[in-house]
Amino acid sequence: MKKIFLLLLAAGLQPVKSLKAQTAVLPLDSVLVRINRINPALLAYTSKAVAQKEYAKGARNLDAPQISAGQYQTPYGLNPNTGSFMIQAQQQFVNPAKLRANERYMEGMSAVTEQEHAYLKNRLLAQARSYYYDQAVLEKKLTLLENTRKLLEYMLKDAHIKLTYGKEKLPNLYKAKADIFELDNLKLQLGNQLLQNTVMLNTLMNQDKQIVFEVDTAIAVQNYETLQTDTATLAAARSDIKLIDRNIRLQQLNTEVQYSKRKPDFGIQAAHMFSYGGNSNQYILMASVTIPIVPWASREYKANLKGIRYETQQLENEKQDKLNQAEGQLASIRLDIRSKKEQLNNYDQNIVPTLQNSYRAALLAYEQNNGDLLSALIIVRDLLTAKMGRLDRLQELLQLQVAYERENEKY
Repeated sequence: MKKIFLLLLAAGLQPVKSLKAQTAVLPLDSVLVRINRINPALLAYTSKAVAQKEYAKGARNLDAPQISAGQYQTPYGLNPNTGSFMIQAQQQFVNPAKLRANERYMEGMSAVTEQEHAYLKNRLLAQARSYYYDQAVLEKKLTLLENTRKLLEYMLKDAHIKLTYGKEKLPNLYKAKADIFELDNLKLQLGNQLLQNTVMLNTLMNQDKQIVFEVDTAIAVQNYETLQTDTATLAAARSDIKLIDRNIRLQQLNTEVQYSKRKPDFGIQAAHMFSYGGNSNQYILMASVTIPIVPWASREYKANLKGIRYETQQLENEKQDKLNQAEGQLASIRLDIRSKKEQLNNYDQNIVPTLQNSYRAALLAYEQNNGDLLSALIIVRDLLTAKMGRLDRLQELLQLQVAYERENEKY
């Protein structure tokens, strides 16, 4: 029996599969596809872009023609012999260059909205990956805690037998029970975090918040620390940089709109008058043109053109600042990734193996009655702490990986 007990102890802290009820495993790709397809915030931007395209179709619209009829220069009296009854029609024609410029500007607004959609999509997908990776690590931690609890329960059961023969102390049994209760508290805490992550993922996927699923815990760790980035690559990849470019283009289109205001608009007016008193019928046929270049009519578009130049310069400066910040952020993340991997390697190569050797030695001594339960409990706790610390570093590494992919817009 003692040999079986020792084998159980030796395997107790290994990352084996939990015996909890199995639920469906939802791959990360499926999560991202659902968010991209039905997330309400993304759908809102899609609808807004489509609406702006529809608005642009009406940009070349002309004002409705105006038709009027009534007495013209007719004296008061039941039977006037002067004046006339006039029918009149008039139409204003906006300069075609203005209409084309307005249409292109409104189409440019739709392009900006589409890029805002891409920017938000990148942020939401990064959030989803962050929650998903946290969920994977939390499940590993809960499995580790469950295995450790089973180990402590077995040790406590064996200690009760030893206590009967006077080979164990009662305070050590209470210490083992307290350790089990502490594990239960930690399991409750991590279980609550896992449920919160599930709710957040369900929220991003726009589905019932109570749906329970498992995540794929086989997360691939990327070698991003070996990569290099430059501003040209970032400018081609990042949606916020593309958004600035679209806004710069929109300002250029706005410039065309303002320049088009220098062009004249035209109008035509035609009228026919039925004269009273036997006088000859008359007509009116007139054309009109606006003169927007006069000083009192040109102040607005001249001021707007100056303002647009400054706004464009502001956008160019903002673009350079974002590229500079992104390049520095990615360099910092790569250094953090390298550091976390070195720490993980230290856990795998030194800390955990050393504690496992101490753990086996303590259990062997306890099995041969050369050690006590308290010493074994201390070693079990130390090994558990080390393995939980390793999972903490893994979690931090995965979050850095998400941050790198978000900044570099890998997906």
